[in-house]
Amino acid sequence: MIEAVKFWNEPNNKSHWDFEIDPGWLQYAAMVRLASKAVRSENPALVQVLGGISPIDASFMTNMREQGVLHGLDAVAVHGFPLDWNHWQIDEWPARIAEIESVTHLPVWVTEVGVSTFGAEEVQQFGLRRTAELLIGRVPRIFWYSLYDLPAAWPATTRHREAEGSSYYRHFHMGLLREDGRPKLACEQFRAYAPGLGICQWFHFEDPRLDDAVAWLKRLNVRHLRTGLSWADSFRPDADRWFDRQMRALEDFEVTVTFCFTPEHRGIAPHHTSPPQQAEEFAAFCARMVRRYAPGAPCQVAQREPGQFALDNAMSK
Repeated sequence: MIEAVKFWNEPNNKSHWDFEIDPGWLQYAAMVRLASKAVRSENPALVQVLGGISPIDASFMTNMREQGVLHGLDAVAVHGFPLDWNHWQIDEWPARIAEIESVTHLPVWVTEVGVSTFGAEEVQQFGLRRTAELLIGRVPRIFWYSLYDLPAAWPATTRHREAEGSSYYRHFHMGLLREDGRPKLACEQFRAYAPGLGICQWFHFEDPRLDDAVAWLKRLNVRHLRTGLSWADSFRPDADRWFDRQMRALEDFEVTVTFCFTPEHRGIAPHHTSPPQQAEEFAAFCARMVRRYAPGAPCQVAQREPGQFALDNAMSK
């Protein structure tokens, strides 16, 4: 079942949102406010989460708060990769969470955290153990990134690709499983931390790994899964057929669905990181996906207290 929806992925990261077009995130804020209201009208009880931020930046979160974005949401999210990309050490995780808690009343979720095997599989083993020690019990949701390595033939979702050097190639080694499905050293170790740790696994359009992924997730005792439904993919032929297959395959998990990626022909600029020409179109996509996969009784948004569903949900788990 769908437990939560997220609005965008890493909106303060140039690889996922073009803030040269939208330097103050005014358009992003307006888009999320509209999408939140549209989703709330479809299912008032569905947990709503701000797109996970990377880097972890309290000033960005303050910006969202001051623009009224957080008022309609139930949680905010952060992403952290201190052993690969961030300029801070893994033991700083509690302090990084506290930075965000200091500027919002909402619960903080860690919706992506992981360690690559770019240099050695033993580094991932250490990172998994230390991450679990630092975060389980500290935040309501944690999603390890990821189950599978990114196939070498697929591009990583970054704007500058190979020009990023080793930073780019680390994207291809984040999985507990290799591209061919063989487990790495940390794979069986993960079972000791599930279901306290969930997994984030993005599925590409008509991804051939879907059924094997479900089998592995169950084998690893995963309860909470984060994935995405792409607005850009929704314009492909037979998009709903693929979305139906994906969501049906994942129905045994508590799923957090991320809505993101602008269709080239609907962006101010013709790429997936662009703000949309019409924010209402993204909101309509979010509402349609909720209506299709997580319908609920309609309500008046004004009757809801901000954050109440996230808090109730966290207490019930």
